Order: sequence, then C-alpha cells, then structure tokens
Amino acid sequence: MPIIGKQLDKRRSKDSKMPHANTIKDLIDDYASRTPQKIYMQDVQHTDALTYQELQLKTQQYAQFFADNHIQKGQNIGFAMCNSIDSALTILGALYGGFCITAINLVAGAKTISYVIEHSECSLIIADADHESLMREAQQSNSNPKPNPCPILRYDAIEADIWAQEIPSKIPAETADIQPDDAGLLIYTSGTTGVPKGVVLSHKNLLAGANNTVLAHQLDGDDKALCSLPLYHINGFCVTLLAPLLSGGAVVFDKKFSVKKFWDIISTYQCTWFSLVPTQIAYLTYDEQYKDFDRQKSASVRFGRSASSALAPSLQQEFQSKFNVPIIETMGLSETAAQILSNPLAPEKHKTGSPGIAFGNQVKIIDPQEQELPANQEGELIIKGDNVMSYYLKNPEATRASFTADGWLKTGDLGKQDEDGYFFITGRAKELIIKGGENIAPREIDDIMLAYPDIIEAAAFGRDCKNYGQIVEVAIVSEDNDNFDTDKFLQYLIEQCGAFKAPSKIHLLTELPKGPSGKIQRLKLENFC
Repeated sequence: MPIIGKQLDKRRSKDSKMPHANTIKDLIDDYASRTPQKIYMQDVQHTDALTYQELQLKTQQYAQFFADNHIQKGQNIGFAMCNSIDSALTILGALYGGFCITAINLVAGAKTISYVIEHSECSLIIADADHESLMREAQQSNSNPKPNPCPILRYDAIEADIWAQEIPSKIPAETADIQPDDAGLLIYTSGTTGVPKGVVLSHKNLLAGANNTVLAHQLDGDDKALCSLPLYHINGFCVTLLAPLLSGGAVVFDKKFSVKKFWDIISTYQCTWFSLVPTQIAYLTYDEQYKDFDRQKSASVRFGRSASSALAPSLQQEFQSKFNVPIIETMGLSETAAQILSNPLAPEKHKTGSPGIAFGNQVKIIDPQEQELPANQEGELIIKGDNVMSYYLKNPEATRASFTADGWLKTGDLGKQDEDGYFFITGRAKELIIKGGENIAPREIDDIMLAYPDIIEAAAFGRDCKNYGQIVEVAIVSEDNDNFDTDKFLQYLIEQCGAFKAPSKIHLLTELPKGPSGKIQRLKLENFC
C-alpha cells in the first residue's frame, strides 16, 4: 500500500535559514535572539514547555551552578537521568558553560558504570531519583575506590537551587571562552570486545553530526521530533536533541519509550518525525492494541527513521502499511556523532536493505591496503568529515589504529557501494566466521533470514569447532516462536545461501542481546545461546 499524504521532498521553507554556529552556546544564543518565544522543548510528564529564550536563560543558570560547584572549563560532568526537560537542560547547560558532558549508560550494569566514572574522571555526576542508588553502587563496586570519590548529586535535591537563581534581565557579558574544538561530549562504546572506549566529540563534531541529520531529512523550524531513544545514546543525543536545536525546531520527551503511549504522544503533540531502532519498530507493528489503527493519529508524521541495526524488509513494509508512515533506514556511529548514511526522503529513492547514501560527510570502501575499491566490491567502510570524533580518551594507540594514513576513520564495518552510491553493510571485520578456512560474512546470512516471513530479529554467529575451526549457528526471534517451523526455515536457508553457509543449529529466542543503541551484540551470542 502506498504512503499517502506525505510531502517528503522540497519541504525546506524559504525562511528556514540555519545560523552559522561554532559551538552549542552560539546556537542557543542565536535562536534565543531570533525566535525567543518559539517552543523548543516539551515533556509529556509536565505541562510546561520551554521556549528558546527560556532555554538560553536556563542553560545559563545550569552553567553557573556547575561553576559554583568548582567545576572547571573542560572538566567532565556525568549525567545519569531518564529523558526529560531536566536531563536535556543538564546536558545543554554543561555544553553552554564550556564543560564536557559524560553520557552514563543506565543499562550497562554497575561494573561498566564504575569503569566509566573512573576512566572519565568525572568531577560531578547529576542523577535522577531512579538512578542515584545505581551510581553509588557502581562507585562502591570499584576494586580500587578513591579516597575522595566523585560527588553524586540527586537532581530533585538540587533543582530548587538551580531554578531559584535569579534570571538575568540581560545576557551576562562574561561567558566561557568556548572553541569549536573543545570537548563537548564523552560517550562510551558498548565494549563488546573489551572495555568500553571513551569517544570524545567536540562542539564542531556535535554540530556537524546534527547537521547530517538536518540535511538528510530536510528538517526545519516547523518540525517536531519525539525523542524515543535515551539521551545517553548517540542517536538520542545528536539526532533527536541537537538536530531539532540546529534546525530551529522542537523536541518532545517522554521518560522512556512506551508502546502503549507512542501514537497518543505523536498525535497530542503533533510530532512530525521520530527515530527508533528495529526492535521498537517491531513492538509497535505487532502490538495487539494497534490491530485496527486510527491513521489520524499518525497524520502529522512526515517520516520515521530506523538506525542501529538492520531492519527486516518485511517489518518495514508492514509498519509502513499499518501506520501510513515511511521508515527511512540510516546508519551512524558514536565515533561520527551519529548519522553517516541515510536513504533519501522520497520513497521511490529508498533501497531496501541499504542504510543509504552519504549526507554531510564522505564515505568510501577500501581494501586492506587502504586503496579505494570500485563499485560492488566488498571492503571496509571509512569516513571523513567534521563529524568524526576528536580521539579516544586516554587511548592514543586505539586512536591511531582507527585512522588511515590520510585521516579517514576506519569503522570496522564491511560493505560495498553500488553504482548509484548506495552502501550495503555485509558485516563486521571482527565478526567474520571462518569455517574450513573460508570467510563467511554473518550479515549475508542475516539478510537472508530477515527476508523470511515472520522473522523479527535474526543474527548469524560462529561457534568454535575442532573439525572446521568454526561452524555457523543462528539466533532468531519470530512473531510466533511456539508455532515456528525450524525445519522449513533451515531448508529455506540451505536453498538461499547453500549448505556450507547454512546453520548447524537454530536458536529460537524471545530477544537477542543488544547494546544501549539497540544494536545486536553478535559476539555475545555464542555464550548467550
């Protein structure tokens, strides 16, 4: 069924001129001057909304609060909070004051959180009431606790101090001397192959990453995003917090993603776009309450975007048909301030199974000798642009190893580019399955599995074998696990990818292990299954 009523091309208003900003502070100041009464943030937990002028004044208050607590320019401030106006102001207030905000992954577990706090040398952590105890538990789990640990302040205990500060009638003349290359965000990778690496993104990186989203999706001041991914994830941070700020639009926060409330929030706040991961798309598509969906609830939406892992073509088509909203496949990394690739807005230009083409940065495919490959030859994706990270914190060796001799970021993702410039991801270099001396890209098997009816999630992985070195196994989640015919599915895989690449075992699961971004953690599957 075609998507109707969606004007997806040539949407940019003649008046939607974005400011030339070198820092997040510049951006906030510019919109506070140009559109002071326009709403920037709303929160479904509260009736109040925040205008651009109020955003400027509040971020000044937050910046002053941090300075009053003896935090120096460039020092790290951690945040451990659910999505809300308060968490967004904590982030933007730190950036406005020239501090580096450290994203603490709330689902990473005490051990990893302890490592992040220790490694980042946070000077202060702001936590909400739901996560203060987790932060203290993480500190106490450190095998070598510091005599003077980083202070943890619960937000509701300090909120009155921040908001009670007198709002100046004029913008203070003295502000932090923030430069484009100053660190703005410290965010940690998922650490599936070892300890997490701390990705340092400057103000320039963050603005460029947000701009890639604005360019690809033609965002302007009329747009309003629903932030459904946590702000401690690069997608939530750059795509649905900073991209609306850069384009002069608005963003709506809910505490966390809710299948039950999703479309009611969209309709109530007239959101025009959202960003989800495939698992969330599946939850919405197959939830019984949306069996007879009222399409008026999605009428305001121009598009949804999918990121973090492959989206099953059948799931994409079913979502679009049910909700009358086009889903745009994209790809991004923490190291690139989120988006590097996106399908164009126009549905006829989408290529199923591809995260799209480059917007705002350069992407190409190289061989092991770092030479660019022609179309349709598999190699490693590399990226160049202002959105590419500054460095890995305290890890110069990993930083050097992540760049080519001429300064391109090596992603570790394997893929190829077709004649039209669309990229297709075939796997991760570290995830290759080597069976009998032959390399098997698990993503190739994933794509075949995801094309099978009723498959929601799927991932192939290698298991050690004394005869072949490794054998192929697969883990899947189907719409109805109890009635899924694994014999029929195996025969399909043998026909599609050959007996050599077909799995020795099929694991039916209720959910695959994932990182905070929703990306399937393939290297954990051998122990998980």
